[in-house]
Amino acid sequence: MTLWTRYSYLWITLILFLGSLVGHWVFGWFAYVSEQTQHGAPVEVSGYLVEMMRDTMENWQSEFLQLMWQVGGLAFFLFVGSPQSKEEGDRVEEKMDLILRTLRPVDAEDHIREFDRRFPGRNSGGKM
Repeated sequence: MTLWTRYSYLWITLILFLGSLVGHWVFGWFAYVSEQTQHGAPVEVSGYLVEMMRDTMENWQSEFLQLMWQVGGLAFFLFVGSPQSKEEGDRVEEKMDLILRTLRPVDAEDHIREFDRRFPGRNSGGKM
């Protein structure tokens, strides 16, 4: 796989991000010039930059950071094993233990102990 195909989601996201950022600044320039002209004020690049940086940071803060916290925070808590993320894993592990005990009643407990030894930190073979 090439770098382009391996990270295609990243490239698409980057293109969309940069395209929207450039569009925001270009259309912001037209709006700034129009507003300055209506008020009879001079069009100054420094005034435009300050206004656009403020607008960009407001948008970034209210949208991007909020979404990043929702996605990133959720991923982090799933990774560290918050109680909410453990509940589903515990439930699935209990079901798997029950299936193993049903299909292999003679040696199921040996297999469960072996899994617990190989994967420490998991459930300790939830007894039913």
